[in-house]
Amino acid sequence: MSRSTKSQRSPVTADDLDLAVQLAVALLGDAPAAAWDRKAGSLEWDCWETVEHLSDDLFAYAVQMGPRTPPLAGEVPFVWESRRPGGPANAIHADRAAGPAGLLQTLEASGALLVAMVRTKPPETRAYHGFGISDPEGFAAMGIVETLVHTYDLAQGLDLAWNPPADVCTRVLARLFPDAPETTDPWTTLLWATGRAELPDHPTLTKWRWYGSPRP
Repeated sequence: MSRSTKSQRSPVTADDLDLAVQLAVALLGDAPAAAWDRKAGSLEWDCWETVEHLSDDLFAYAVQMGPRTPPLAGEVPFVWESRRPGGPANAIHADRAAGPAGLLQTLEASGALLVAMVRTKPPETRAYHGFGISDPEGFAAMGIVETLVHTYDLAQGLDLAWNPPADVCTRVLARLFPDAPETTDPWTTLLWATGRAELPDHPTLTKWRWYGSPRP
């Protein structure tokens, strides 16, 4: 079944983002406590660091829209730093003493911040992102992509099965990846668009990006 065309697309919503985060938190809660030091899929980070990175992504998107006049030329100047050489540079780090349950609380809390921003900011709000100026819907879609694909990375490392809702994937693809094929499985296509899967008759992507500019 073909996905919505650009002119017919359904918007990405705060509810979509909330669902993605809640599904991810629920899945990751099933991981064995001893598994968090494993590598997260093809990433160079372990699973603990990857959840911190995902929490940080959601936090960063939320705070970017936070000022009364959001910045259009750069990021809100929090300090992002790595805890080890090669580790993710985050503003958000979970207290290891709180264990995996505490780690997942940081993920849920950061997701809730972004959900709240998307719900309450006027749609005409604009804020900086490295891939271009975006709006609340765009930041919601970015947060969903980060959540879905990094949970895929985590599921590989933690031996969990992850298959997010096709309709959410469809809306995110239409919002951020307008050139992605429309007749292929939405989840596989999102993995392809982020360099994590192959699609028949389409070149494997070694470089990729999304397009967050506001759309009609």
